[in-house]
Amino acid sequence: MATARTILKTQVGIVGGGPAGLMLSHLLAKTGIENIVVEARDHETIRNTHRAGILESQAVKMLVDSGVEGRVLTHGDKHAGIDLRFNGESHPLDFRDLVDATVTLYAQNEVFVDLAAARKRDAGDVRYSSEVTELLDLETDTPKFRFTDETGAEFEVHCDVLVGADGSRSFCRRQMPDTNRKDFKVEYPFAWFGILTEAPKSAPELIYANSPHGFALISQRSETVQRMYFQCDPNENVDDWSQDRIWNELQRRVDGPDGFTLKTGNIFDKTVLKFRSFVREPLSHGRMFLIGDAGHTVPPTGAKGLNLAFADVKVLFEALDSYYSTQNESLLHGYSDKALKRVWKAQNFSYWMTSMLHTPVDADPFMAKRALGELDTVTSSRYGQQYLAESYTGWPHA
Repeated sequence: MATARTILKTQVGIVGGGPAGLMLSHLLAKTGIENIVVEARDHETIRNTHRAGILESQAVKMLVDSGVEGRVLTHGDKHAGIDLRFNGESHPLDFRDLVDATVTLYAQNEVFVDLAAARKRDAGDVRYSSEVTELLDLETDTPKFRFTDETGAEFEVHCDVLVGADGSRSFCRRQMPDTNRKDFKVEYPFAWFGILTEAPKSAPELIYANSPHGFALISQRSETVQRMYFQCDPNENVDDWSQDRIWNELQRRVDGPDGFTLKTGNIFDKTVLKFRSFVREPLSHGRMFLIGDAGHTVPPTGAKGLNLAFADVKVLFEALDSYYSTQNESLLHGYSDKALKRVWKAQNFSYWMTSMLHTPVDADPFMAKRALGELDTVTSSRYGQQYLAESYTGWPHA
């Protein structure tokens, strides 16, 4: 005999328990809107998935003002600029001077830890290790989804609104009918070879380097652990790279007449990060709404991924709060258009930064020289620096 499926009823059903899904769940719960979060991964897997994070001040404010534990203020590393390095020379950009703004380095898995703790503290219904298998009735007033938990028990969630926050391989996104969607995407012919190393900081600010050998990013994680990347082939095998070979490659990409030298240490994590630019339009179908990577992804060069997800959350939360307060659906109907305005601004900035800083795979000398000319234009003009600084630190939330 088949096991009976348990019916769960709530106001908002959220598929995906990463930072975007948990932030939305947290904000909804604070205003008394019931919600259930279902996440395929277990808590420890997400906690131990190392992902860099550069948070705009508005993302930090969302965490702190909403009552999430303030580790982002005590453990986050506030930065007031970046360093653009090309032709072997450094060109610092001072964000405070240019646009009176800062960013905070705080890893995405740490954001998850804080939000997961807040949902547990507030008795939120978050179900890890639970796989969503089917979406139903998305065009009705009661969308539904089915999932199986780690014990094999089957559930069906009935809700007023269903939110897909299930990442770049989104199951929810794939359930939208072909007649009501359009995808926009760019595949990049390169990837990032990323490392975590036990070493002191090589510089006070992040270094974005354009070199004849390819792009490099000298980022940070803490006083004793640093994250660094260099441009590589998407099919690169990390096992082919010894520690000495990695350090030699990173150093030659930042070499210059000033003698700048990286501070090295033991490398304890290596990965190849493939990326693309992607947008799904619209970000909704019936009573289902997509947020974060489920609806759009950006290359990491512009540091926009998690910030865009939190901006989506803010727009959707305000729409849901309005709906449950007034029963007026106008903000829900306008969610996709409103969120996409910021998404496309971020896509433009991320594509621009990526194109300007990476070395063309085909070694086209014109394009390489053109990028250097663009970098020189940006760094030699206060207006150019302000555009980059404003885009990097984030536009005001709508």
